[in-house]
Amino acid sequence: MKVLMVASECAPFVKTGGLADVVGALPGALARVDVDAQVVLPAYPPLFPVLPEGEEVARFDDLPGGPGRLVRATVHGITLLLLDAPQLFDRPGGLYVDENGRDWSDNHLRFGALSMAGARIAMGAIEGYQPDVVHAHDWQAALAPVYMRMAGRDIPRSIITIHNIAFQGRFGPQVLGQLQLKTDWFHPEGLEFHGDLSFLKGALMFSDRITTVSPTYAREILTPEFGMGLDGVLQARSGALSGVLNGIDTEAWNPATDTALAQTYDAKTLKRKAANRVALSERLGLETRSDAPLFCVVSRLTNQKGLDALLEAVPHLVDRGAQLAVLGTGQPDLEKGFRDAAMAHPRQVATHIGYDEALSHLFQAGSDAILIPSRFEPCGLTQLYGLHYGTLPVVARTGGLADTVIDANVAAIVAKAATGFVFHEVSANGLAAVIDRVVEAYADPKLWQSMQRAAMRHPVSWDSSAQAYHDLYTELV
Repeated sequence: MKVLMVASECAPFVKTGGLADVVGALPGALARVDVDAQVVLPAYPPLFPVLPEGEEVARFDDLPGGPGRLVRATVHGITLLLLDAPQLFDRPGGLYVDENGRDWSDNHLRFGALSMAGARIAMGAIEGYQPDVVHAHDWQAALAPVYMRMAGRDIPRSIITIHNIAFQGRFGPQVLGQLQLKTDWFHPEGLEFHGDLSFLKGALMFSDRITTVSPTYAREILTPEFGMGLDGVLQARSGALSGVLNGIDTEAWNPATDTALAQTYDAKTLKRKAANRVALSERLGLETRSDAPLFCVVSRLTNQKGLDALLEAVPHLVDRGAQLAVLGTGQPDLEKGFRDAAMAHPRQVATHIGYDEALSHLFQAGSDAILIPSRFEPCGLTQLYGLHYGTLPVVARTGGLADTVIDANVAAIVAKAATGFVFHEVSANGLAAVIDRVVEAYADPKLWQSMQRAAMRHPVSWDSSAQAYHDLYTELV
């Protein structure tokens, strides 16, 4: 089985969030179930050193935004089809935004080109290569199934995976011609969404199947509360919609072998985990102690993640004797708020604005609990890392958080099945209540260690999810 993945980012090469982790880990997991997955990816500057080592396999003269070529290279076990179009992707700043944090004005062309390249490959642009399924990820790749349908092709089959429905790729109708899209498809039953072109809606209308990254999120996005305006489209196509839970790369994230840690450990040597709390506390200037839990946050600092509510709850957390370590970037008001909290509560609260992959591993190993109070969360990966590292997740009951964490209620504790703490109300009061539960549980070392071991036993790898995708691909073909 051959699957062509089309995506705008892929770890460890280029990453802004969980999408990259998924696209980077899934091909290897699929290989174990006899699926050959290759990834179409823009050749951003970090990938320039790879280009001379690869093989040019196709050229396109008429992509949106100008010409481009495809270079095939296998790096870190992943076969990449790099879209080398310097006029679109060779620039400073982020993948989607400039150095001032503003969306690139030609994002429609950049990801229209990516999508068209994916569609052309699907239709035979590379000699000797014909995928059975085209698997597009998020809005940046969402026009690939549309271009295939516009060419009158329903083979290979197509899938769109929604990683976060809040990001839809909306642009004014004036870009239709630049993207070589049929203007007679611009209507409510096609590409039009409240007067705009929506990349994501196009894929929802014209892909053979729609997946998202957890079963609960698949149900949630059928509702107005979570569907971000596309709930009606999804309801109409609900028969094609399913949720496949994400996994994590358990080789890259393994506390028994993680070189970023001060001390490696596993479920049988949990006492060694304490050395990481000492190392993290010293790194961040926190008081070194063990009588109350150290909570961490590793996240984009946004209201969607519920971190405005957590900021309000910081005084209560500190009053309970607990500590908090924050790692991330995001909204300026939240960055300032957590910096101010660290200044107001030195030695109990620490904030590191920025992202550091190695430090994020130490945060997971050195903390006792990880806070994820998201208002919506399609899947989430940090709670899976937390489970695997024995760092108990404290999560809102939504999306993939609800699908992966077993709340420490009485029944689950008696059955020794509890793996974390789940709460409903994303507010300062809701967080204060769950912080109280965590502090009380931490005060019982026998209970805490039992929960840690249950968390570390919880399956978090890609194995079952890869099999689910294999079955979906097989059904389509």
